[in-house]
Amino acid sequence: MSFNLDHYKHTAKAVQVDDIDFDDFRDQPLSADALRCLHYMTDVETHTVCYLRDLLVTPSHQNPRITTFLTMWNFEEFWHGDVIDRILAVHDEINGLPRHESVRRAQGFAGNVVAPITQCLAAAVLGEDFIATHMTWGAVNEWSAHAAYGRLIELEQHATLTKILQRIQQQESRHLAFYMSEARERLEKSRRAQRITRFALRRFWAPVGSTITPKAETRFVLNHLLGGEDGGKMVRMLDGKVDKLPGQEGLDLVSKAMASFGVRVATA
Repeated sequence: MSFNLDHYKHTAKAVQVDDIDFDDFRDQPLSADALRCLHYMTDVETHTVCYLRDLLVTPSHQNPRITTFLTMWNFEEFWHGDVIDRILAVHDEINGLPRHESVRRAQGFAGNVVAPITQCLAAAVLGEDFIATHMTWGAVNEWSAHAAYGRLIELEQHATLTKILQRIQQQESRHLAFYMSEARERLEKSRRAQRITRFALRRFWAPVGSTITPKAETRFVLNHLLGGEDGGKMVRMLDGKVDKLPGQEGLDLVSKAMASFGVRVATA
């Protein structure tokens, strides 16, 4: 069934936290490990507008269905970062505009100038089939984000954090549904799109956030959330989801990414 874009665009909204008492975090503060993960997560969420910048110089911007979704997606992701910042603020952690500005400045000339131009040129060569790669890439990232929030809920066992992250997950699920619907449809129609997407994922995909944060932070988050037996099950689940996309079986995408960061994945 095709994703109902009209319904989504009329119901997209900021994640609702009006009923959340953030002072709960003063009475029961989060662990240092959880706060470190939340810093990483808000860096990713608030960088969405920069990912969008790069996508708007590709064939994706020519498709009004895609750009309608991306507009709402960027809006909701902004508020995900905002509410995580509120959690960090209660813990007296650096957050908000100063943090986000430092992350963007840290990308330097390569990230802020070269990357968008490179992506524009590569996407122009690939043409319409680039959109299949974009949608598949987005699906993998949304699967990963949803799983990361779920693992943090399991590990921290904090009622207020759980309520907030589950609401973020609900919105991430709708993002995933769009990416999945578009990716599957486009991959099924084109063997060329399958080959291009497979090549791009195998050669260039990395855990979301790993291109904008220090490698040590990515390694920590991967190990904390996806290490151990329970994390290993999650990694295998994510790899299994990629396997079910047309032409993408056997990539072991997440497992190999974990290994590249020196994180051992528990075997079945």
